[in-house]
Amino acid sequence: MQKNLETLEARGVRVVAISVDSPAVTREHARKQGYEMLFLCDEKLEVISRYDLIHEKGFKGADISRPAEFLVDTTGTIRWVNLTDDYRVRARAEDILEQIDALRGQP
Repeated sequence: MQKNLETLEARGVRVVAISVDSPAVTREHARKQGYEMLFLCDEKLEVISRYDLIHEKGFKGADISRPAEFLVDTTGTIRWVNLTDDYRVRARAEDILEQIDALRGQP
């Protein structure tokens, strides 16, 4: 997402990531990776649980979030969801842009 952050933002998409890690760990990870998007921390898995995304013992025996991407409109309605069971698999920015176009009725 980082490579395409400008393109996504120009199309009206605000990229927000949610991590189960502490704010300090999340900040350090974002810094090391060069991420500029907004990261939120959900150490208690409250939001992750609300969206039924908990992957129990998913990484080194710890509960983590399943990989997921959501397109949420300005009213808070979820318009598109991409879920996987492998934390290494994510939707590409191109996939998200295609979904945005489809939702807007554009070719």
